[in-house]
Amino acid sequence: MEKANQTTVKEFIFLGFSSLQNLQILLFVFILSIYMLSLMENFLIIIVLAEPLLHTPMYFFLGKNSFLEIWYTSITVPKLLANFLSRSITITVNECVTQYYFFFSLGATYCFLLAVMAFDHYLAICSPLRYTTIMNHRLCFHLSTSSWVGGFLSPLLPTILISQLSFYGPQKINHFFCDSDPIFKLSCSDIYIKEAIAYSCNSVVILSSFSLIMSSYVNIIANIVKLTSAKTRKKTFSTCASHLTVVTIYYGTIIFTYVRPPHIYYFGLGKKVSVFYCVITLLLNPLIYTLTNKDVKKAIWKSFTRMRR
Repeated sequence: MEKANQTTVKEFIFLGFSSLQNLQILLFVFILSIYMLSLMENFLIIIVLAEPLLHTPMYFFLGKNSFLEIWYTSITVPKLLANFLSRSITITVNECVTQYYFFFSLGATYCFLLAVMAFDHYLAICSPLRYTTIMNHRLCFHLSTSSWVGGFLSPLLPTILISQLSFYGPQKINHFFCDSDPIFKLSCSDIYIKEAIAYSCNSVVILSSFSLIMSSYVNIIANIVKLTSAKTRKKTFSTCASHLTVVTIYYGTIIFTYVRPPHIYYFGLGKKVSVFYCVITLLLNPLIYTLTNKDVKKAIWKSFTRMRR
């Protein structure tokens, strides 16, 4: 009877960082700059990877990674930027569920791609003689496609369960995008089982991909230690140092955010950490890959020189 007398919420209002009223314009300029730089960096990498010098499996996956990052940032950042300029940024319930699905689909795909890239490094270092035979174009295509398919299937069940939730108020989401915790906290439905399933799916994706990455690097390090020359060890490790740096930064934030008991969540801290892995980390990734890679820098300079002619 009580629910029957209540009005069903049809749209949510993002609170974003409304508590930082004096910094709204400054934050807008800062996040917009990072977002534009991230897009430019990733588009540049995609264009540069057309160079024949970079037609290898490692750069094939790097290109897919850059393409994914463009979409991943674009799911959340535009709403965040709009929130800095307006106190009332709304999103319908259906749009919120859709944003949830694509955010976690692209995030899961990113995890799987990082695992595939770690596997590629493992084969290149631990089985160099068989590498070109094993990691052919067909396998690269299948691994990339599997990452996308697996990424878009993994949050499907949680999304269906979330779409069945009822919302009667309040309608304010204490976040800048439709993350799982804020959505569950606003629901008037019995969320115990649905919340447990959603967190289990997130944890399985994150921990399984992270375990695959760590197992690859354990074997890589064991192989590097066996090398007799210190110069050779340094050169060999440098080939995967950028990827390992990206993995450390990205997984450090998402494990902190999503691999924990569902009832433990701090909205203020959660929003700040979310900015880090939604925006800042994805700006750093292209810089890490390009600044530490001589082939990519050489290809960028070659493309720039060709454009000036």
